[in-house]
Amino acid sequence: MATTYSSLSLHITPEKFYIEAGDDGANEVLAIDRVSTEMTLIGRKDVPPSAVTRPICGIMGTIRLVAGMYLIVITKKRKVGDLLGHVVWKAVEFDVISYKKTVLHLTDNQMQDNKAFLGMMSNVLNTDGFYFATDYDLTHSLQRLANTSPEFQEMSLLERADQRFVWNGHLLRDFSTQPELHRFACPVIHGFIVMKSCCINGKVFEWNLISRRSCFRAGVRYYVRGIDSEGHAANFVETEQIVQYNSAKASFVQTRGSIPFYWSQRPNLKYKPKPQISKSSNHLDGFQRHFDSQIITYGKQVILNLINQKGSEKPLELAFAKMVESLGNGMIKYVAFDFHKECSRMRWHRLQILVDMVADLQEEFGYFLVDADGTVQVHQEGTFRSNCMDCLDRTNVVQSLLARRSLQSQLERMGVLHVGQRIEDQSDFEKIYKNAWADNANACAKQYAGTGALKTDFTRTGKRTQWGLLMDGWNSMIRYYKNNFSDGFRQDSIDLFLGNYAVDEADMSTALHEPKDWKFLTLPIIMVVAFSMCIICLLMAGDTWTETLAYVLFWGMASVVTFGVILFNGRDFVDAPKLVQKEKMD
Repeated sequence: MATTYSSLSLHITPEKFYIEAGDDGANEVLAIDRVSTEMTLIGRKDVPPSAVTRPICGIMGTIRLVAGMYLIVITKKRKVGDLLGHVVWKAVEFDVISYKKTVLHLTDNQMQDNKAFLGMMSNVLNTDGFYFATDYDLTHSLQRLANTSPEFQEMSLLERADQRFVWNGHLLRDFSTQPELHRFACPVIHGFIVMKSCCINGKVFEWNLISRRSCFRAGVRYYVRGIDSEGHAANFVETEQIVQYNSAKASFVQTRGSIPFYWSQRPNLKYKPKPQISKSSNHLDGFQRHFDSQIITYGKQVILNLINQKGSEKPLELAFAKMVESLGNGMIKYVAFDFHKECSRMRWHRLQILVDMVADLQEEFGYFLVDADGTVQVHQEGTFRSNCMDCLDRTNVVQSLLARRSLQSQLERMGVLHVGQRIEDQSDFEKIYKNAWADNANACAKQYAGTGALKTDFTRTGKRTQWGLLMDGWNSMIRYYKNNFSDGFRQDSIDLFLGNYAVDEADMSTALHEPKDWKFLTLPIIMVVAFSMCIICLLMAGDTWTETLAYVLFWGMASVVTFGVILFNGRDFVDAPKLVQKEKMD
């Protein structure tokens, strides 16, 4: 396998960027012309001694904004651990460097737009969870890597990567077309990785958890739901649990993703907007595309639908069940489990009902296992595809339980656990396991919903606590604010980063200048004034109580009516995306 360079230095001159490979035996330097944007390879001797030099950890890629091209580099990394002898890094800090030496050629409006786009790039880069390896393919599961051809093994990391999980794929587009530059280009995944060295019965083994977020139909909680015309599901995440012991290795893969038909849940100032199923789309076509690709990639599918089977979520559950039935595919099995109903009033032990319900299917699917000699013993024949509304809190709890059941079997087979021993009784490992899955929940939730996950007290401790309920309330409040008043900017940031929106330097106007409706400013001002007057009337009583009551009722009614009008026109007051208007916005 062609690796990427692990040691890089950036030399900057007014005319060019020079990125020098510092690996042993390397003599290549990538030269990027800051005017023509041309990228070529040169030798070390051609780097001008006058260049300003700094070490960098990797290249994220390049992007065109209003001011021209920008180079994005990783400036700080942190070691996560070793996976099968390969170092895995977390990208911690980045720098976005302009090709142009000045922005004086821009108008005031263009400067403002360029600043806004730079802010969007920073918003994504500052979202925790970017990982890479220079000599290992993080985008594929162990089973996929084991079932590849010799030709695949010889490809560069950029060529062979699973494009679903390469978050800097758009940024590396200019590198992709020039194979000679591939050693400078490192695919970066987004999600969560934890690697722990653990010990049970005196036997040390490596336990890893990798969550890979798809960059297809990526976005934020309320603005990206369902699927697109290609069958890509919103918030799709592949989670792989890997165990290594005495050269043997095992893997168990699960997936999560939004309910795979055309539906939306646009924010409108209400705490929980009502989901809307599209009446004009051919749901079965997109539904079939989604599951066809899942079956090709993962084998048999067991859908674990954890949403409520009453209230506003009920139509989604009914439609999901009907579509699986209409498809009539024997490779797909549908299991509905009303998580909130079954576990209400702190009855979290009832989750065992679901685990027992699918136990035979989990035995049938198995897991991927390679013995110490490198011989594949078993393959994983199918996956559990879990979902709730957001595919975050409920989904993560269930995935952690299924992963533990798989791990129990793997550790027994590897000889780490004795016959009759249970993982739950290994207190030291159980603490590591639960905290890692809770951290996974938080990472996925922050990337999609903007806050940490709910219900992590159960994942961490195995029981629901009063403090956990309070923290869930706090996170729910933060989610409400972000989903209504900052997620439009976050969605625009992701669309820009992934190339769903391209900035045109020649276009003097951008989508950022969207005039606000008169209601946006007028009604909140009226409501604040009316509410303030109501308070003033209460504090400064009139000559008679009837006069005071009349003023309070008048201003109180004015504020309530105005609030009602704002709520009725809720969509006009939320922070909506400006850059991309397509089916994801329906």
